[in-house]
Amino acid sequence: MIIALIVTGLTVGGAERQVVNLADQLASAGHKVLVISLTNRCSIRPQNPAVHVELLGMTKTPLGIIRSFRKARGLLRSSRPDVVHSHMVHANLFARLLRLAVDMPHLVCTAHNTNEGPYLWAYRLTDSLADVTTNVSQEAVDRYVHHAAAPPHKILTVFNGIDCAKFRFDPEARIAVRHAFHAGSHTKVLLAAGRLCVQKDFPNLLNAFAGLAAKHSDSCLWIAGEGPDRASLERLAQRLGLAHKVRFLGLYRDMPALMSAADIFVLSSAWEGFPLVVGEAMACERTVVSTEAGGVKEWLGDTGHIVPVRDTAALTRTLDEVLNLDAEQLRGKGRAARERVSTFYSLPAIAARWERIYQGDYLDRS
Repeated sequence: MIIALIVTGLTVGGAERQVVNLADQLASAGHKVLVISLTNRCSIRPQNPAVHVELLGMTKTPLGIIRSFRKARGLLRSSRPDVVHSHMVHANLFARLLRLAVDMPHLVCTAHNTNEGPYLWAYRLTDSLADVTTNVSQEAVDRYVHHAAAPPHKILTVFNGIDCAKFRFDPEARIAVRHAFHAGSHTKVLLAAGRLCVQKDFPNLLNAFAGLAAKHSDSCLWIAGEGPDRASLERLAQRLGLAHKVRFLGLYRDMPALMSAADIFVLSSAWEGFPLVVGEAMACERTVVSTEAGGVKEWLGDTGHIVPVRDTAALTRTLDEVLNLDAEQLRGKGRAARERVSTFYSLPAIAARWERIYQGDYLDRS
């Protein structure tokens, strides 16, 4: 098949990484893959050299949108894909409108969040232009149906896939990273990763950790990621007396190594879709503590720990409980987490599901 993947941008977010991983997997399976990014932001690219990438350079002006629309129309007319698969809200709406000008045998639109706010009405208005809409967790699908963003018979849950060959526990990387960050062999390292923004609710995590730092003097917190809230989060850490216990790592390229170095992965988000980073941490055999945001329950099953969103007291109690586990207990939880991801969420299995959907099996709910 010829498959065109349209995405809002190619930054380092979970949805973007999922598109890149999917492109690589589909190309390896013998499909011809074109990735079209609305913007010129391109921090990540597919690794498979057979994948062709086009950046539209869209700007937020009428002329910029028109130019990008024309360029995309030309790309699709020349490549003549069997399937167009768009990802994230702006690309989904763009692809639906593009279908008015270009023949698309199949248009699949994937949302990656439960909380699209005012865009839900736009999904509703343009639903007839898509063959099927998918989202990354059952919770997100239920929300879309509840708000009439898509009818029940035209929306599916397709989970994110994890590259379990890339994301795996590496004992040598664990030693090297901990040495680089001066974490002793007995130090319990909590790791959080994500864009430093309101959605991820890092103040919730910092306040929870502040209630534990004195009791668990051998613990520390690493936060990987960048975003608009970094300065305010660093100030909050200072005010809470955590400057010596919390490291802001910025963008960290080797996440499997960083996850291997940690003992506990924490997600404190206020809302999510199906957070890829949780599955990646599980694949690296880390014990996960997470708020009940998006599809986290679907990721974890009974292998991790769930707390309500924006409940700092509950997060504090649960982190205290997990920090009291010994090394063997943490390893056991980590092994169970990887087994779950490998069984249900491996990238090849998810890519095979997409292939069935691309072939028109929209009723495939396996």
